[in-house]
Amino acid sequence: MASSSMKDIKKRIGSIKGTRQITKAMELVSSSKLLKARQQIANSREYHLAISNEMAKILSRNIDTQSPYFNGRPKIRKSCYVVIAGDRGLAGGYNNNVFRYLQDEIGDKDRESVCIIPIGRKATEYYSNRNFEIVTKEFFRVDEIDVGSCHEIAGLITNLYCKEEFDEVFIVFTHFVSLLSQQPAMVKILPLDESIKRDTGEKSTEYLLIEPGSDVVFNALVPSFIAGMLWGSVNESLTSEHAARRVAMESASKNAEEIIEDLSRQYNRARQGSITQELTEIIAGSGM
Repeated sequence: MASSSMKDIKKRIGSIKGTRQITKAMELVSSSKLLKARQQIANSREYHLAISNEMAKILSRNIDTQSPYFNGRPKIRKSCYVVIAGDRGLAGGYNNNVFRYLQDEIGDKDRESVCIIPIGRKATEYYSNRNFEIVTKEFFRVDEIDVGSCHEIAGLITNLYCKEEFDEVFIVFTHFVSLLSQQPAMVKILPLDESIKRDTGEKSTEYLLIEPGSDVVFNALVPSFIAGMLWGSVNESLTSEHAARRVAMESASKNAEEIIEDLSRQYNRARQGSITQELTEIIAGSGM
């Protein structure tokens, strides 16, 4: 019995050691990706700031510009949510936190008044399985999204918004706070906030000629502005995912080590018991 028990324990130790190697490797990979993703956050902020400054320059010279992107609808019939989640699991509560956050925001809204643009495999699968209206499933891999993809999504959003397919648009993503803190967040991107007209900073005195007109140029910049917001949100989410997976894999590795230590103690006790039993049998036999 003791021999059989020792074999089972040894087999379990070997299995958990294999699992620990996998979780340790995933932890290292996530750490490497995290460093690159954090740099991408800084780059996307610079991109968004450049577009924002150009819009501010135009608005500073035509503060009363009338753009369809500023006009809120008298009645909100349908809301569109761009939901950014991951392509894989094993990242703690990263994906579920995003889905739960949006569900709390939607509340008791009728499904017919909500449509989703999912970014990432987990978001696509989650909302498809729950019969939400999906605008497009084209952006199935979040790790393949680049600036060009964000411009494509922004073009789709602005086109459908101007056709009044929906009346407001939000981005739902995960804000990277620190390695140990990632928070689901939501930002409204359409209609544009009227505060943009006021928050243009100091008016430049330099001569600026805008052709074919400030309204036309401003409206042409809006998709780029939205693309910048999307690009920043994607990078925030990817960084959060890598951080969450690194922490989850680090925790899994530590748990595996604790289990191995516990099983090793059980193995040693069983081995000592087996040796004691053999010695007892030898002594008893020699006494006869």
